[in-house]
Amino acid sequence: MNTAPEPVFSQPWHAQVFALTVYLNEAGHFDWPDWAARFSTTLKAHGLTRELDGGEDYFNAWLETLESLLTELGQTSPDQVEQMRKAWEAAYLATPHGDVVRLGT
Repeated sequence: MNTAPEPVFSQPWHAQVFALTVYLNEAGHFDWPDWAARFSTTLKAHGLTRELDGGEDYFNAWLETLESLLTELGQTSPDQVEQMRKAWEAAYLATPHGDVVRLGT
């Protein structure tokens, strides 16, 4: 019988955006209570009032909140966010299935 624990995150990018958010908070870029209030507002704006299991809807809202907060704080701009999104999309589309997606390759 396999007793390996289930992964905490269903997708690698979920873990990455979570870790990035925690890192930015611990580095003093924003306060966690402010982050939590903003994330709650994003979830409500999307009508996500049910119990969430950490799926795509939850982490898309998480990423949206982080992008919005960093933009508001002057850490990035909407144009930079869009450029990064396009770069990741291009890298993803150019990467063979099963390979690691890398920017700039």
